Amino acid sequence: MSKSRLAIGCDHAGFEYKEALKGLLVKKDYQVEDFGTFSKESVDYPDYVHPLAESIEAGKNDYGILICGSANGVAITANKHQHIRAAIAWQNEVASLARRHNDANILCLPARFITLEQVEQFVLTFLSTAFEGGRHTLRVKKIIAD
Repeated sequence: MSKSRLAIGCDHAGFEYKEALKGLLVKKDYQVEDFGTFSKESVDYPDYVHPLAESIEAGKNDYGILICGSANGVAITANKHQHIRAAIAWQNEVASLARRHNDANILCLPARFITLEQVEQFVLTFLSTAFEGGRHTLRVKKIIAD
């Protein structure tokens, strides 16, 4: 994939990883829009997830990265949006498959269960992996509930 416009967000559990990841992505020439949170103070993750997901649906950002303690809350919230396919990754191969087979447009990462090095690896894998299309295209089209 070419360099993209990225939306990034987190809750308090993902704040430190988000801040470190932003620096890496900017160095790699990605355009990064930070949706918060902006400290380690406890917050409600939906307040950050919904605006991030809306930015992707509106075409303002191409992909999103969300980080919270387990990644479940942010993934569940993001997937409430009609055109979002948010995938949780805890291994590099899962991050790759999320793009290759599911055309995921948001990567959700569990800060309490992976290291910063893994976060960086999973994000770079996600962003450099293309959707395979083919037999997966029909499956992805069936995801949206009417």
